[in-house]
Parts: sequence; structure tokens; C-alpha cells
Amino acid sequence: MSPILMFSFVFGYFALLLTVAWYTSRNSNNESFFIGNRSSNWMLVAFGMIGTSLSGVTFVSVPGGVGSSNFFYFQVVLGYLLGYIVIAFVLLPLYYRMNLTSIYTYLEKRFGVNAHKAGSFFFILSRTVGATARLYLVISVLQTFIFNKLGIPFEATALVILLLILLYTFEGGVKTIIYTDTLQTAGMLLGLIICIIVITRAIGTDFSGAFSLMMDKGYTQVFNWDVKAGSFALKHILGGMFIAIAMTGLDQEMMQKNISVKTLKGSQKNMMTFTFVLMIVNFLFLILGGVLYLYAAEKGIQVAPDDLFPTIALSEAFAGSIGIIFIIALISALFPSVDGAITSLTSSFSIDILNIHQKEGTEKEKKRLRLKVHFTFALVFFIMVLIFKWINDKLIIDFILKFAGVTYGPLLGLFAFGILTKRRLNDRRIWYVAIIAPVLSLALDMLSNPAWYEAKLHTSLGLQNLSEKIFSGYIIGNELILINGIITFTGLWLISAKRQQVNVEHT
Repeated sequence: MSPILMFSFVFGYFALLLTVAWYTSRNSNNESFFIGNRSSNWMLVAFGMIGTSLSGVTFVSVPGGVGSSNFFYFQVVLGYLLGYIVIAFVLLPLYYRMNLTSIYTYLEKRFGVNAHKAGSFFFILSRTVGATARLYLVISVLQTFIFNKLGIPFEATALVILLLILLYTFEGGVKTIIYTDTLQTAGMLLGLIICIIVITRAIGTDFSGAFSLMMDKGYTQVFNWDVKAGSFALKHILGGMFIAIAMTGLDQEMMQKNISVKTLKGSQKNMMTFTFVLMIVNFLFLILGGVLYLYAAEKGIQVAPDDLFPTIALSEAFAGSIGIIFIIALISALFPSVDGAITSLTSSFSIDILNIHQKEGTEKEKKRLRLKVHFTFALVFFIMVLIFKWINDKLIIDFILKFAGVTYGPLLGLFAFGILTKRRLNDRRIWYVAIIAPVLSLALDMLSNPAWYEAKLHTSLGLQNLSEKIFSGYIIGNELILINGIITFTGLWLISAKRQQVNVEHT
């Protein structure tokens, strides 16, 4: 399929998004931007959150990881289930009782201004780095297979894509994103299912036959019982549980959609429906990975794991069938994570840092301030994407994404301390704990797996012998965020004292 035809489909897809945005953003204001006037349909929110939870990176990395890690990733997904139950029945009731617009307002009411600022800061840092890294990786795929062939430079591609995202989010915010994410999630899931069917037929079998072949290859193994492995079942499940709690339940992007639902009961329905569908979708991604590896083995294709799906989908054999479906599905997987990120970062910075609700002035003046913040974050995203392009190394990006995940640890520790204890904190010392905890967590991670960091940093850290003495071969995996949260919780306990009276509701 020609690049021009592919570009036409991409352009048409953008036009559809802009049409939806225009329709949903009429008569919008700051409340509709931040929390959709608390009138969102829980079913739409649940479905749209699938696209937000996944991303373009998930779209290529989860299938690509099957070749080396089988279906071990599903252990993490099982952990998500436990985490989402905690979110639905512990965190959401708290957010609704306090009638929050930004969930980090809880930290100020519980501890003080510094806790509020720290929570918002770590969210802004994590979401900015993570979202722009994912954006860069997907733009790179589009650039390689479409825009390079049209003579369009990378910088122009990134700028146009960000401008289009800005166009359909800057006015309607959450109210618009709930509808566009629903559309994009549908496109991603439809593309995923069609790709599985087409590639399965290409290897000359049906679904049951393909699954039997995957079982023979060992791809369908879900549980890893090697205690020292980074993918040990218990570590993956616990890690997945706390990743879900921190990166969904304590994440403004995800929660602002949940609290846009009118009632707590509706929001809880949304969360549990989202959980059920997300588990099915992740399993389908693993199935796709198995099918891709079967096809690659049959055709003698050998590429890097993250390049496997685009290489096969956009090859001559499939360019006329699933090639364009792959591109649309990839964009559909990317946009919900990027548009939601820019909107939630705008919300968090406006409410948590600028205190927009407490500022004097008319609604029109506050809206103008919010639009300036929105444009600024779009510019930050563009600059970050260019930085990733300059680095041009997926290994470095992996390291930055790992670091971004670590920064959710202070959020986990702060919220856990607020909910599980009745102690008061020395608010001025919170920053010390919030900074030291991630640094210690990264140090422990480096000690447990020095080889990973040597590969990522392209340097010898000389930690192998020390690691063996301390950890005896144990490798920290997804439980790193739990370790980080525990260190934060312990540090907060050390700077706390008993309180005589609690002036916020606790679960």
C-alpha cells in the first residue's frame, strides 16, 4: 500500500476525531474541562479507559515480549485485578466523599500544602516523561513507514500530531476525551482482533490450532515459579497490584475520568467493568504475540521484539490487508494516552500548582489561564519528543520509563500513610522523604540487577560482586514500586507524630 494512501487514512481518522471534539466541546467551561461537569456515562468512561491504560508501546511491546517471556505478563494483569478492587472500594469512596477535582487536594487536607505540591509534582514528572517517551516511539514507527517516504521530516510529523491532539482537547478537555477515547479504543480493539484473525489464517490454521502450536512452543506459560527471577509469579502479581493502585488510583489522568461520573456507584461500576475488559484485551495482545512469533518462525523473520508487529503487519504480504489497520490501531492506542496526559497535566498544574479555583477573576480569565497552561504542556511534549529523537536510543528510553515508574512510589507512600494512619506530619519535611525514597529505590534496583543498568547506560558500574553478596541472585522486578512506597511510608512515619484529632474522613 502506498504511503500516500496510508496518509489519507490517517488524515481521515484525524478529521473524525476533530468532528467529535467540535460536537462535544460546545458550551464548555473549566468544570467540563477538568471533570466533565460530573455527568459522564460510566459505560463510556470504562470503555475509553482501556485505550488510556494501554498505549502504542503496549501495542508493540506486549506481543513482542512473548518470544522471551511467554505469557508471564499476564501475572502482572492478575495483579491489576487486585489493585483495581482496592481503587473501586477504598480510593473512589474517599474521592467522592471529599468531592475532589484534583485527587492531590486530599494530601493538602490531610497533611498540608507541601504534601499537596509533592503529590502533584511527582505526577507531573512521571506523566510527562512517560507520555512523551511513548509518543516518540509511535511517531518513530509512523515516520519510518509513512512520512519518510513522503519526504516529511520527523520534527514536522511530531509538531502536526501534537497540534491535532491540541485542537481536539484544548476546549472540551475531559468531556471531549471520554468520547474520543471511546472511539479510539474501539479502533484499537477492532484492529487487534482483525490482525489476530488474518495472521492466524496466514499460517494455515484456525484459532484452536494456533493456540495448540503456541502451547507446543511454551508461549502460553503464564506462571513463573523461579523465586529469583524478575518475573517470579508472586513478584509480578504484587507488583501489578501496586502498579495499578499507584498508576491508576493515584493518577490524576485516570481518576479525573472516574470522578467525572455522577455517582460513586456508577464510578465503581466503571472501574470493575474496565478491569474485566482490560484483562481480556491484555490476553488478546499475548495471543497476538504468539501468533506473530509462529508466523515469524515460518517465514524466517528475525527482528527486535518491538519491531516484530510493525515489520510483519507492514510487509508486502499484509500491506494491502492489515497494514492500514495496524497504523490506525497504533494511532488509536497512542492517542488516548497522550491526549489524556496533556489534559490531566493541565488540570493538575492549574489546580494544584496555580490554585486556579482560588484565584480572583472572572470565569473567562480563568479559562484563558487554563488554555495557556494547556498550550505550554503541548510545547513541553514537543520539546521532549525532540530530545528523545536526539538521544535516538530505545535503551535509554527504557531507563527513563523505569525512572518514571519509580516516581509513583512517593504517591503510593503518601496516600497509604494518610489512609492507614491517623498521625500528623511535619509538612516542611515531606520533600526530604519524597526525594530520598525514589533515590534509595533506584539504588536497590541497580544493586539487584547491575547487568540491566550496564546495558542501558553503556558503561560498567562494577556492581556485580556487590550484588551477589547482598541479593544472592535475587532480581527486583515490578515490586520496585512497592519497595519505593514502603520506604516512603517509613520515612513519613519517622517525621510524624500522633495527632489528637482527625479532620478528614478516612476509609
